[in-house]
Amino acid sequence: MSSSLARRLGVMDEPGEHKQHGDRTPFVGGVGIMVVLLSIFPLADLGFSRVSLDSVGAIGLVAVVIFLTGLADDVWHLAVKPRLLVQAIAALLMVFVGGVELRSFGELFPGVTLDLGLLGVPLTVFATIGLINALNMIDGIDGLSGSVSLVSLGLIALIAHHGHNATYFVLLVALMGGVVGFLGYNLRYAGNSRARVFLGDNGSMLLGFVFAWSLIALSQATEGRQPVMTPVTALWLFALPLMDTVGVMLRRIWLGKSPFRADRYHLHHLFIRAGFRVCDIVALAVVMQCVFGLVGVGGLWLGVPEYVMFWLFVLFFAAYAFVIARPWRLVPWLRRLSRRLGLPSVEVRGIFVGYFRQEAYREVVGVVAAGLGRGYDYQISVYRAERSADDGRNVYCLVHVPVVGSDHLIGIIHRDALRIRRRLLRRQGGVEVRLFLCRGCELDPHESGASSQGMAGRSRTVDRRGMRSTLIYSTERGDGMGASDQVGFEVSVPPA
Repeated sequence: MSSSLARRLGVMDEPGEHKQHGDRTPFVGGVGIMVVLLSIFPLADLGFSRVSLDSVGAIGLVAVVIFLTGLADDVWHLAVKPRLLVQAIAALLMVFVGGVELRSFGELFPGVTLDLGLLGVPLTVFATIGLINALNMIDGIDGLSGSVSLVSLGLIALIAHHGHNATYFVLLVALMGGVVGFLGYNLRYAGNSRARVFLGDNGSMLLGFVFAWSLIALSQATEGRQPVMTPVTALWLFALPLMDTVGVMLRRIWLGKSPFRADRYHLHHLFIRAGFRVCDIVALAVVMQCVFGLVGVGGLWLGVPEYVMFWLFVLFFAAYAFVIARPWRLVPWLRRLSRRLGLPSVEVRGIFVGYFRQEAYREVVGVVAAGLGRGYDYQISVYRAERSADDGRNVYCLVHVPVVGSDHLIGIIHRDALRIRRRLLRRQGGVEVRLFLCRGCELDPHESGASSQGMAGRSRTVDRRGMRSTLIYSTERGDGMGASDQVGFEVSVPPA
């Protein structure tokens, strides 16, 4: 319902520029989260007598301001200054209406506690604006900001529960439910090849604001209540968005650019350049945030001195900023990491099988065809390469698959390649089976790969790394999975 309303009102994200998607997608993620946040008010009547509606009401009041600003930005693309102004006003409301303020940074040096005094209000405004925009700036690929937020919300809720703070525990758990519901439409998984809704600025700014409010409130002492965590712990619980945003902004300033000018040098962009699938990037980001967060929680509960945790965080951030500032070194390293982890690349376009003798190609093609799944279109082509081979192995097979940018399909191809490798090892020793990559190819959502227009039947000569190769056999199969207007087909070309 909200998606249909978004289309009517024009609350849609258009493809282009630095964006990764190729379809118009509604910004409705923040709507669900806002509804969840406002629904907490009736909780006191449902048995949550320890929930302070004054605190929740203050959060809800300011959250509405942030949500509407983000929604206006989604629709009218507000300039940076108006956005920052509204965020600053929201931070001031948080201080003077909600009573949430940074009063101390904790013990950042042995025996020295940094109380902020008159600097508390301006630093609260600065920190709130920073956290709001940090989450907004990592919202670059499907499922990333929502998944990372879910990890952080869970860890903060755990600390709130351990510290007997029922108000924030209920608030954070409720928000986790809203984020889980959003991820059902935003994550990529089997049957959902792309996000159907985006968080939008209305959602990312809202979540970022709730993080700022919760982390400050739970880490600062107030009249009659002790903090449930140290200020340094808050850094670890929000580590990945914070380090990525600050690192990228420092790099932009170093290059003489505006720190708010969008580019493709966030960590997730570098993972994309290295050929990682979106689902793998999200999984790795979740693991990273889990590690950072658990380090913070562990340091808190084990009583590690605040200054040790702080300077350890500074060390991690310095290393992180140093690495992402050199993408020409990081991207090749990430490619090697992907291979070591056995992850399929987003550049996968099929499977390579070779080399073998020409008289064995029928058996090889039979094994390959039997090992391929039935849920996607493909073309099997056999080539004779003009290469000198003492054992006569100069024939190879390519399985072309129209992946259409599907992370799930790439995973299926990877699984099928492993199955084919196992089967060929028992029949054709010495034959290599690996994923066929297209380096530098852009994922075109309209590519059709094998199609009913006839990829087979071509007598052609292909170039494979400077080696002349002649097509000697081709067969293709389709179930109408490669494009919306395809029908099932199965054709083949007899040997030349």
